[in-house]
Amino acid sequence: MKMNYCVVGTNDMEAATSFYSALFAQAELATMFPTDRMTYWIGVDFAFAVAKPFDGQPSTRGNGTMVGFNVGIPEEVNRLHALALTLGGTNEGDPGQRGPKYSAYLRDLDGNKICLSD
Repeated sequence: MKMNYCVVGTNDMEAATSFYSALFAQAELATMFPTDRMTYWIGVDFAFAVAKPFDGQPSTRGNGTMVGFNVGIPEEVNRLHALALTLGGTNEGDPGQRGPKYSAYLRDLDGNKICLSD
């Protein structure tokens, strides 16, 4: 079994799309806008989206929820973590070795927790 896709919520689609488009700019991903409430970034074995909640209620971050992106090498972890902070994300853990993985943690503009690892 493998994961099909991951979606995080947003209350500001324009800001969220801008944040993730900049974060994913060097990845080979296509951006899709299937509806006015959802944006996808699609690649080989990769599907990630931001969405306004279907029920029309405000998006809230999940306490204990985290999305992890394997970005390949420690240098890319460092670069993307720094980039995310300049885009308005907040630091949740500086880049560094954690067990077998080199990782960094941040929150996006809506407070969703993201892990970047090698």
